Amino acid sequence: MRANHGPAIVDRLGDRILKNLLKKGSILILLGTGGVGKTTVAAALGVAAAAEGLDTAVITVDPARRLRDALGLAHLGGKPTPISAKQLRAAGISGGHRLAAMMLDVKGAWDAVLERFVTDRASLKRILDNPFYQSLSAEFAGSEAFAALQQLYDLHQEKKFVFEIVDTPPAAHAFEFLEAPARMIRLLDSRTARWLFSPSLAAGRIAAKFASEAARFVVRELERFAGGNVLTTIADFFAAAAESVDAIVDRMHKTETLMRSPAVKFVMVTTAEPDRLRQAEDLVEEMERDGLKLAAIVINRFLDERTWIDAAEATGDPLAHLCEIGSVRSAARSNTDGAGAVALAQCLEEYREQTLGEIARVAAFKTALPAGTALAIAPELEIGVGDMAALGRIAHYLIAGASVLRPLEAASARLGGRGHPGGVAHRAFTAS
Repeated sequence: MRANHGPAIVDRLGDRILKNLLKKGSILILLGTGGVGKTTVAAALGVAAAAEGLDTAVITVDPARRLRDALGLAHLGGKPTPISAKQLRAAGISGGHRLAAMMLDVKGAWDAVLERFVTDRASLKRILDNPFYQSLSAEFAGSEAFAALQQLYDLHQEKKFVFEIVDTPPAAHAFEFLEAPARMIRLLDSRTARWLFSPSLAAGRIAAKFASEAARFVVRELERFAGGNVLTTIADFFAAAAESVDAIVDRMHKTETLMRSPAVKFVMVTTAEPDRLRQAEDLVEEMERDGLKLAAIVINRFLDERTWIDAAEATGDPLAHLCEIGSVRSAARSNTDGAGAVALAQCLEEYREQTLGEIARVAAFKTALPAGTALAIAPELEIGVGDMAALGRIAHYLIAGASVLRPLEAASARLGGRGHPGGVAHRAFTAS
């Protein structure tokens, strides 16, 4: 198989657009819904950054066992764990470059913030044991995003690494991660909440909760997480945390400022399915309305590795195998096992249409991207991601950007343009 020639081919492409994101002092935040291979792409970008000589740390959600094995890590915890020199060499990285990975520790991140700002040990224990705090840190919309941001903030402040990558937690919508700091500030920095649950006003707080629209909102938000004795547990939380809430909220403001700083680059990971590309389009528009910009979009698992390499080599027709499918139908008609042969022909024809459809959708998607938004494409590996060598190949494919689209579009046109966008409504993005 020629797949292992991928890195050498990429070096000849000259379209290394994603490489511009791999700069000292930068932070890449990967956005995307679940199931698009975001964690694998984060690890591959970490390999790419290390190969550029950047001491790199990757904060990831709980990776699949196979990916953890690929990184050579029997255990991944809440502190950066170095990838061994042997593993790095397997990915094609030599010299003294550093790559470390750490897993998102939601409870540990929340508790660490409290331990930093709540100096009284008795108050700290009251908060950690408080049912409202336990629900807040585990179930509140954005609790995982908050934890990831706190781990990133600490890592960035320590300055032990010059490049950081954050694999954001799965969410129904990628924008939830960006909204997490504001949601937490809104919840904890509420003057209404402090007044409502102040112990000095305990006798009147039941009546007071209906005093204003703001108070009703606070109660609705907070009661969802407190279980039994709702108002008592919330009041106890605010009483125990009274001296530290301001410092915690200030920390959140600093985290939000970091998120909007020039150091942070947002990268969206998606796949070529119509609904996934629609979600990507929606995210681009939503971020621009909020004054943010996607630096790059990665379309993961686009076609297969062999087709990708055939297109990159540009020495023949990368879709030549699709041309042969038409003859299968003719052969099926004369086959004695007619039903089985016809079924095989139909399967191959569906594969051809799917391939041409993906090429058409991705090409249209690329054309509609706002100026300055990079596009990178990675194929699906035949053997999956089981070792560092595979991660190294994905890293090289990503660095090549979207170079393979040009020969694939040309080959598709020679087949008669039978591919179609597959129902994606390709809107005109608002150019920044």
